[in-house]
Amino acid sequence: MIDLAASKTEWSNSIKLRRVLWTWGLEPLVRWLPKPCSPVRVMALRLMGASVGPHCLLMPGIKVLMPWNLHLEDHVAIGRGVDIYNFALVEIRRQTVVSQDTHLCTGSHDFSQPSMPLVYSPIRIGSGSWVAAGVFVCPGVSVADGVVVGARSVVSKSLDIPWSVYAGNPCVRIKDRTMARKDTP
Repeated sequence: MIDLAASKTEWSNSIKLRRVLWTWGLEPLVRWLPKPCSPVRVMALRLMGASVGPHCLLMPGIKVLMPWNLHLEDHVAIGRGVDIYNFALVEIRRQTVVSQDTHLCTGSHDFSQPSMPLVYSPIRIGSGSWVAAGVFVCPGVSVADGVVVGARSVVSKSLDIPWSVYAGNPCVRIKDRTMARKDTP
């Protein structure tokens, strides 16, 4: 029998205080600033413990649950309306784009337990990758370097083959990702 009343996730007072400061204080001030204010969003996330490399672009409307569980390397672009639901670490490596309305979800519930407790696992996205618009990435997923994930895909398992194109629900490998020569228009 399901007993949601028994489901209790214990957070330290420090985490609770940081969540209040972020969710009700700083995040509402910076979330909807226009695109040129990306450096202000970066500064706010760093102030709350995020690791954000140089030359990152963070578009308006981004939601980050726990900034201290966010690691962005250099030249990462995060599109409008991306939801980073990060009870666990979300790591995005260099030269990667996460397009608008994508949901990176590190948390779920253990539905095999009567209290359905919160469970969470990190998400890692490799360098040179592109997660297209509206993708849902599940807890514990890793995306290899150079991977393209097609729009509206559901990524429930790690995408292990580098420089590949994946798409669909469930997300499957479609083909190799080949790059045009630099001098080709």
